Amino acid sequence: MNLKQLSELLGLSQTTISRALNGYPEVNAETRERVMKAASETGYRPSRAALRLATGKAGSLGLVMPVSEDRFSDIHFAEFQNGLAQECLAHDFHFVIIPAHPSKEEQAIRGLVHSGAVDAYYLAYLRQNDPRIAMAKSLSVPFIVHGRSLGLTEDYPYLDVDNEAAFASATEMLLNLGHRRFALLNGPQELDFAVRRQMGVERALKGAGLHLPKSATSNTVMTDEHGYRVMTDLLRQPQAPTAILCASTVLALGAVRAINDAGLVVGEDISVIAHDDDLPLLKPEHFRVPLTTTRSSLRDAGRRIAERLIADLATSPSGPPLQEIWQAELVVRASTGPAPNKR
Repeated sequence: MNLKQLSELLGLSQTTISRALNGYPEVNAETRERVMKAASETGYRPSRAALRLATGKAGSLGLVMPVSEDRFSDIHFAEFQNGLAQECLAHDFHFVIIPAHPSKEEQAIRGLVHSGAVDAYYLAYLRQNDPRIAMAKSLSVPFIVHGRSLGLTEDYPYLDVDNEAAFASATEMLLNLGHRRFALLNGPQELDFAVRRQMGVERALKGAGLHLPKSATSNTVMTDEHGYRVMTDLLRQPQAPTAILCASTVLALGAVRAINDAGLVVGEDISVIAHDDDLPLLKPEHFRVPLTTTRSSLRDAGRRIAERLIADLATSPSGPPLQEIWQAELVVRASTGPAPNKR
């Protein structure tokens, strides 16, 4: 069954059928229901070329993915993409990824939009004063930012986790357990989420009359290897920290390995809290000592980004941009306990 045959079967134009299948409001509910029923019974699925000709839409969401020799593959990125792809599949949307060198990312985004290959796209890995936002606002298709950008007026659509509040809460918990020597194993310093997580730690420590020494703060790619190296160096300090905050369970995996190698006990000698993106292959409850975390699902965030973009395409929203800030859940497990001198 092709579009022409379905058109002849129903006595409707091919344009009307395409618009009915894609939820356009000018098609009345009775006609839409009739078209949907016939499409289901005949097994009709519109071709992408026909869809684009009939509606002017590609039926695709897009992303430009920065790629270079010095960039690591990122399990966090893959988990977010999984959620987004699942939502695209549920709505019969394609998901287009265009690789580009980081120095040519803006050029690649413009090319992707002007090609007509996508109807909407999202921006990820936001930096402070990120120039991509102004560029995105100047283009003709909807976009959503995953994260925010410090230094810019928040007049753009976004979905973000309250990273500052999450790490302030985690730090306050450790302070209440009597800890006074802290360290932060953070993500790359140019990324907005890492900046906000450090702000949260520093805010809570300032409230207790403490500060976070520069020597106790690291900014690295979030891998097991980096977590191990940084933690090993911290344990060599004359006054080693007793409270460790990690920007990811992947960093925490390496940090815990270093603590174990030093003959120390997590939750007794050193307390550890990590941010948990709900990665299916790295569950914090499966650590040898179950890990206390601030939890917010990256897969759920991916689904929500796709859901919002697809909804924007169907309704053409007006008014101020929708902005969502999710609160992370503090999940207490055995990796946190009283400071050693408080036992």
